[in-house]
Amino acid sequence: MADEKSPAVHHDEDPLGQTYHRGPVIMRGPMIPEKTTTTNLLEPESDTDWLHMDPWRVLRIQAEFVDGFGALAELGPAVTVFGSARTSRTDPMYRAARHVGRKLAEQGVAVITGGGPGIMEAANCGAAKAGGKSVGLGIELPHEQGINKWVNLGITFRYFFVRKTMFVKYSSGAIIFPGGFGTLDEAFELLTLVQTHKVARTPVVLFGTEYWQGLMDWLEGTVREAGNISPLDPELVVMTDDEDEAVRVALSELCR
Repeated sequence: MADEKSPAVHHDEDPLGQTYHRGPVIMRGPMIPEKTTTTNLLEPESDTDWLHMDPWRVLRIQAEFVDGFGALAELGPAVTVFGSARTSRTDPMYRAARHVGRKLAEQGVAVITGGGPGIMEAANCGAAKAGGKSVGLGIELPHEQGINKWVNLGITFRYFFVRKTMFVKYSSGAIIFPGGFGTLDEAFELLTLVQTHKVARTPVVLFGTEYWQGLMDWLEGTVREAGNISPLDPELVVMTDDEDEAVRVALSELCR
């Protein structure tokens, strides 16, 4: 058994004596443990601190990836809609996001959101009422309100980076409505991947010109003129107030 102590072979050229193999790791002399991995596995546990240690955390992260891939692998074409959780149902942006969700569903395209209230709820509502696939990828937060009632395929993640991977992996485009730090984080993450060609061509729509104009002026002016970014591809990054145009651009790579 590879985990047990290998038979001692004594040679004059082995000054540290016996070699112990633990998988790919070798140990000699004082580094050889008193107990084998199998012994440790079968011993009763009196201390549960291991539940909060990094090796166990890695397994939880792995499990989240497996759950996400399993849930979304057969989803089909999809577009992600980002936006604020604080947008009220009386806000024009809520109505616009609901219209966008409906139009995407009518094209046979799944709508993926963060699963929360506000813009996310609106897009999920539009998709669900149109009989489409309405996906919510939630996140475990102290004051999170949970997955909204219009999601017909939902999963809640512990880790933001796993959730972001799912947004990017299963979407062919993104429509970004006005939002705060979370929305900005998702927008810049996606723009970074697009600009560095880490993902296939993914159109990004910034919906709401009045809201996004200042940011775009700063990026195309101050940031680009300082030589810190390349020009944004006008075919991939589009700012609009037109819901139908937003849908058309977001679907443009699917129609190529």
